[in-house]
Amino acid sequence: MTTLVDLPTAADVAAAAETIRPYARRTPVLRTSLDGRPVVLKLEHLQLSGSFKLRGAVNALSRGDRPARVVTASGGNHGLAVATAARLLDVPATVYVPESAPEAKARRIEATGAKLVRHGATYAEAAKAALAAVTEQDRYLPAYDHPDVIAGQGTMGAEIVADVPEVDAVFVAAGGGGLAAGTALAIGDRTTVAVEPEGCNALRAALDAGRPVDTEVRDSVAASALGASRLGDLPFAILNSPRTRSVLVTDAEILAAQALLWEEFRLAVEPAAAAPLAAWLADRAPAQLPCVVLCGANSAWVTE
Repeated sequence: MTTLVDLPTAADVAAAAETIRPYARRTPVLRTSLDGRPVVLKLEHLQLSGSFKLRGAVNALSRGDRPARVVTASGGNHGLAVATAARLLDVPATVYVPESAPEAKARRIEATGAKLVRHGATYAEAAKAALAAVTEQDRYLPAYDHPDVIAGQGTMGAEIVADVPEVDAVFVAAGGGGLAAGTALAIGDRTTVAVEPEGCNALRAALDAGRPVDTEVRDSVAASALGASRLGDLPFAILNSPRTRSVLVTDAEILAAQALLWEEFRLAVEPAAAAPLAAWLADRAPAQLPCVVLCGANSAWVTE
């Protein structure tokens, strides 16, 4: 069980960067402007496995003794990242996903050689089944509430400040909180703008309650990636800070931002990855030079 004793630090992020260097891509940034406003786009959707999740998976699986098998549960992106990392590190993997997991993500998980198990209607139900299947020889890898996972995700934020040190805020999607927490660790005194859909807002609920609480995951175009019903304890401990801004966006705003990325830049990302841009376009967290993270592209759809 994870405890706050395990809280990762900026030093852990730096160590993770060295650990994952042979396996993860250093994704580029794009300096541009929209509506006359300067913005930096972090093109993390170009990451191996199609999302930032590979960073945390590789870091976590590289620490300690190699397990006989890794087991995890995911709405899709984390499972694909764990399956990909397991293939790179030659570890057998079993991935539990809810019945609602996008077919594109499920197909790619199976293509890595991992065993795919569909179970339940939600991520929480899939996670419960995955935990029940873990043996003494296995390692269960949570999607976000794990210090090595958070540190690995933070390497993306470290790349941002190394490439564009004048950035003063990083807009990032928040589900269970792993990416937002890792980003907060990596970017120093800059602001972390954690963006959630109105229908999936575990971070906002936790900040309002003063602790992680169970929330209802309502329908949203980004629910497959951001539909955590409860924020992780470790992410909460990191994000419960004056340097964190919690922002909600509507599905219509997400889809408009997704379409804009395609029309202006021919960047095809999944809805969750467009949520941070939606928040910035709506000017919900002003910044002089923001970086907007495009975190994944595993269920994108774009129409002409």
